[in-house]
Amino acid sequence: MTEQADPRSARDEDSGTDGSPTARRIILGAQLRRLRENAEILPAEAAYAIRGSESKISRMELGKVAFKERDIVDLLTMYGVTDPAERARFLQLVAESKQPGWWNRYAVAMPQWFQDYVGLEGAAARIQTYELQFVPGLLQTEEYALAIASSGHPKLVDDDARRRVSLRMKRQKLLARPDAPRLWAVVDESVLHRPIGGVDVLRRQFDHLLEMTKLPNIALQVVPFALSGYAAEGSFTMLRFAEPELPDVVFLEHLGGALYLDKREEIEWYGRTLDRLMVDARTPEQSRQMLLKMRAAL
Repeated sequence: MTEQADPRSARDEDSGTDGSPTARRIILGAQLRRLRENAEILPAEAAYAIRGSESKISRMELGKVAFKERDIVDLLTMYGVTDPAERARFLQLVAESKQPGWWNRYAVAMPQWFQDYVGLEGAAARIQTYELQFVPGLLQTEEYALAIASSGHPKLVDDDARRRVSLRMKRQKLLARPDAPRLWAVVDESVLHRPIGGVDVLRRQFDHLLEMTKLPNIALQVVPFALSGYAAEGSFTMLRFAEPELPDVVFLEHLGGALYLDKREEIEWYGRTLDRLMVDARTPEQSRQMLLKMRAAL
């Protein structure tokens, strides 16, 4: 695939950092909502000021649309923000929210709903995931990921599948950043018995898991067969953020797309589910010992 990468995107990828325009949009939207509410201005009034609709204001404040500089300038004036430095800070956020993320070069290989996830994943301070079928994507080897992407036929893999695997490998770089997020993965025991790609691929996948779980920011727990299927019916990931403007998000992927849940009751529900899974699962050290025994038996 031939492409000319955006210089800023390349710099972010090479340095292991993540500009995360998705997160910037959410942060900017939350700050605009706070300014509007403090100024006691109704959404309809704000919408009129930028020649838009209430739904546009709602989408802007939720960070679901791109921002126009003219709209932000008009809203800041309406909200009483006159300090030049503060206005400049908001406009800088607008510019950052428009920068393509490093994953933009892979856009042809992934749907829009997943681009949003990659942006949020890169901004997360903690990633908690539960997997029923596969090793979590951030912990997969390239050949294991290729076996999944090719439905078990890596020799017949097409270019789109290779791009998806390449994207997954690039995503894994966030775990080695100086400000790397904490990854806490819980997997069903069946994941470790499923010979994705064959025994040799699974053996090397075990080796990779054993190496990755030596890192201080990564923990892996295995839910034994005896307790499998009680706490959760399907796989999910919860993203938690250091920035107070960014709400925790639960990501649920399905065949036709994905769901993003961020309501307080939903976050609490999945948070309790994760707590139950961690209690039911073997401890990280017990899980490592289990992996070592299974690896020796392969």
